[in-house]
Amino acid sequence: MTSSVILQSWTTEQVAASLPKRQPSSHKGSYGTALLVAGTKEMPGAALLAALGTMRSGVGKLVIATEAEVVAMIVSQLPEATYVQNGLQQIAEKKTPIDSYRAIAIGPGTNPDALTEDAVSTLLDSQAPVILDAGALSKRTYVKRHLPVILTPHPAEFSHITGVDVNELQKNRAFYAVIWAKKMGVTIVLKGQNTITAFPDGEVWSNPTGNSALAKGGTGDTLTGMLLGMLCCHADWKHAVLNAVYLHGACADEWVKTRSPHTLLAHELTVLLPELWFQLEKSE
Repeated sequence: MTSSVILQSWTTEQVAASLPKRQPSSHKGSYGTALLVAGTKEMPGAALLAALGTMRSGVGKLVIATEAEVVAMIVSQLPEATYVQNGLQQIAEKKTPIDSYRAIAIGPGTNPDALTEDAVSTLLDSQAPVILDAGALSKRTYVKRHLPVILTPHPAEFSHITGVDVNELQKNRAFYAVIWAKKMGVTIVLKGQNTITAFPDGEVWSNPTGNSALAKGGTGDTLTGMLLGMLCCHADWKHAVLNAVYLHGACADEWVKTRSPHTLLAHELTVLLPELWFQLEKSE
């Protein structure tokens, strides 16, 4: 099967031109509050990695909904966040309000079970963009909503939710991403070499940054967090998605200028992000 999509590349110049300006008179409310539903006591690091990505990416405030044990494990490393204990269950059972958030992400470090599915269903009824990652990615249909739903699968997850064979997918990533983005009415960020971002209107972009240093656990959690934070501070949500993907890869590119790609740890991406963002701001 051959591709008939028009695949564009999101450039450094487009990133620099579309990054949000932080006004001198702004305050934390200007950049919104994000909700991150992530982590279990077996996978607390996923919540921390996603949260670090969010806090480094322009959000005003972050609320992390996670298990009580996870709060105790990560609060000392991210005292800037606030927490909803046993948040996945609270959301699944509709016991905590969700309509005050500018953007929402769910899935890093969560289990693909009935509780997560109930929480996803609740969040899709919210008045905010919703990012679905990892444990929140499952085969389902999506009711049309006026705010974006963003899926962030790697190839095996894409195959699971669509039925497309992984080998076939890898031969024509942009084609399948855009077909399924249209079919499901969602945005798909198909991770991998030259990550593909396909929007439900048929627009599809290839990302020019990133390298094999990202082939390590936790980097996807960091990307989810960066997407969440940038959705809160960008006026154009498409720019937020494309810029998050670009900067995530650019951090890995910065790493391999002086270090082996074997050695990157996921949390180091958000250590590199401030300088790279600064350079892009100054280039505009």
